[in-house]
Amino acid sequence: MLVGEIVGSEKGYSMKRSLLAVSLASTLFLVGCGESENAQPSAVAPRVVVEAASVIAHQPSKSYVGRIEAVEDADITAQVSGYLKERHFKEGQIVEKGQLLYSIEPSSFAAQVASAKAQVAQSSAHLKRADNDYQRAKNLLPKGSISRSEYDTKYAEQLGASAQLEAAKAELLLAEVNLSYTKITAPFSGRISDTKVSIGDLLSPSSGTLTTLVSLDPVHAAFQLSERERLELGVDKYEGDGESDSGEVEVTLMLENGQAHPQKGRLDFVGNRIDLTTGTLAVRASVPNSQHTLLPGQHIKVMIAATQTQPAIVIPRRAVQTDIAGDFVMLKTDGNIAERRNVELGVQTPSGVIVKTGLAEKDQVIVGGLQRVRNGAPVQVAEAKPQPASSQASE
Repeated sequence: MLVGEIVGSEKGYSMKRSLLAVSLASTLFLVGCGESENAQPSAVAPRVVVEAASVIAHQPSKSYVGRIEAVEDADITAQVSGYLKERHFKEGQIVEKGQLLYSIEPSSFAAQVASAKAQVAQSSAHLKRADNDYQRAKNLLPKGSISRSEYDTKYAEQLGASAQLEAAKAELLLAEVNLSYTKITAPFSGRISDTKVSIGDLLSPSSGTLTTLVSLDPVHAAFQLSERERLELGVDKYEGDGESDSGEVEVTLMLENGQAHPQKGRLDFVGNRIDLTTGTLAVRASVPNSQHTLLPGQHIKVMIAATQTQPAIVIPRRAVQTDIAGDFVMLKTDGNIAERRNVELGVQTPSGVIVKTGLAEKDQVIVGGLQRVRNGAPVQVAEAKPQPASSQASE
């Protein structure tokens, strides 16, 4: 009985060992197959599409937020005291230089002019008599008919009469100026605001502003540039000579409806120091405004562009990738090895996106098949196939 149990036990143990061996062999076989299958794709370099970085002639430009300012902005005030007789303009209309705006009651000032004219006539007659007396004394002195003292008296009277005439003329001029101030005219062409006074009001120099007038053609567009942008756009070459070419840049204003102002501007002022608070330079452009589209105080987008083109490297936008370190592209280097290259991008152009730093002309940029490309891994170049715009955008 014991012998039978021992024999059965040995047979069961032997069978278990056989089954364990078969299972282990099967597992090793499957693992080997899996490693073989996983190793197969990694042995084949991914196929990529490559394009060479190209160089185009680019006109650098940038936009800024600016504000429209009037070239001329004046407060219209009274220069003499008097009652307002009449207003000669419609509020908000365009007035021309020299156009009559207000009339102050002129009668008292006209009377002062008349009085001053009479004083001039009286002084002129007095001078004529004194001059005749002096001439007679001048002829009689050599003959001894008058004394030297009498001669000096006639000479002094002649000089006094001449001074009185000059004083009378000055009073007449002042009276005429005051009379002219009763007609308040526009100092320049522009749009006038509403009036602050009414007919019959007593006006004086202390009455304050009667109305305001701003010029509208041309206008100023004021904005700020950083020190780097000043150098990049050539603003540092501005000479301030007022010539139409305005140096190295041209100015375009974008309206709120998205359209460009039809007339180009030119720089007419560049500040002489950098603001220590903002790190920017004050810049101003003069812009024609014949249709009065632009108004003082209006916020505007200022597009400033260099007049001379510069060489710039461009690549397709779909070649650019972004991660936590910034923008980068993958290059195909010698030996068909992929290499990461960090780049600084510029603006988008019809030829592609501009690369400021990171690439050189003719660098082989990978533009297709980027999903399986890894830095330092081999790649194989495939021929580029034409793709629709939507497909390129999706990449």
